[in-house]
Amino acid sequence: MRKTAGARRHACFVTRLRLDANLFEPAPERRGGRGRPRKKGRKLRKLTEVLTDKATVWTAITMAEWYGGKRCRLEYVTGTAIWYHSGLPPLPIRWVLVRDPTGTRKPQAFLCTDLDATPAAILGWFVHRWSMETTFQETREHLGIETQRQWSDLAIARTTPALFGLFSLITLWAAEAKAALHPRVAAWYAKDEPTFSDAIATVRRVLWGMPNFSISRINPGNIEIPKALLQRLIEAVCYTT
Repeated sequence: MRKTAGARRHACFVTRLRLDANLFEPAPERRGGRGRPRKKGRKLRKLTEVLTDKATVWTAITMAEWYGGKRCRLEYVTGTAIWYHSGLPPLPIRWVLVRDPTGTRKPQAFLCTDLDATPAAILGWFVHRWSMETTFQETREHLGIETQRQWSDLAIARTTPALFGLFSLITLWAAEAKAALHPRVAAWYAKDEPTFSDAIATVRRVLWGMPNFSISRINPGNIEIPKALLQRLIEAVCYTT
């Protein structure tokens, strides 16, 4: 979202752009009243040509917030164009072509429907989408979103918001149990911060804890299986359910 004059707000769209996308100049001003008005102007060079052209002038930029919270130095070139595909209305865009001066990352292109947006803002908006994509991935993997065995659109419309709500509740419940919330690591997977798998395991651990499985209120340790074994089973099931 971006604030404009008069305290109004409008949404702009940011996404990747193919390097071989068809880009055009704006349609020339119409002269005369016959015939259908043109939707696009002269065809522009593909971004693959811009990328390999030695005459292209690149601008250096350092992104303070890149993937993984690290700083990243990039070079970019930008411009405006009409993005047109047969059967779809023409779309004015600002494109940003990015390359890594070290050659570690592959060149990428992005588009934004806000023609006045700066390249730094466009790249920053695109990186910020990572938290949303992680949320979709976690809800799909652990809560079964988009995998419901339902045929009714109304049923899907009810369960999908409920599952997103459950995602929020689990996150809040786990945040209250900070002492028990810790990242589970392995020799092949190290992480410094807890993920949603750790959060849902923490909530399960609390719900499946000793008071709920005890058969004696006077002696909570008197259960059908040894306490240590039950804790090991709960710990294993919390991450596999």
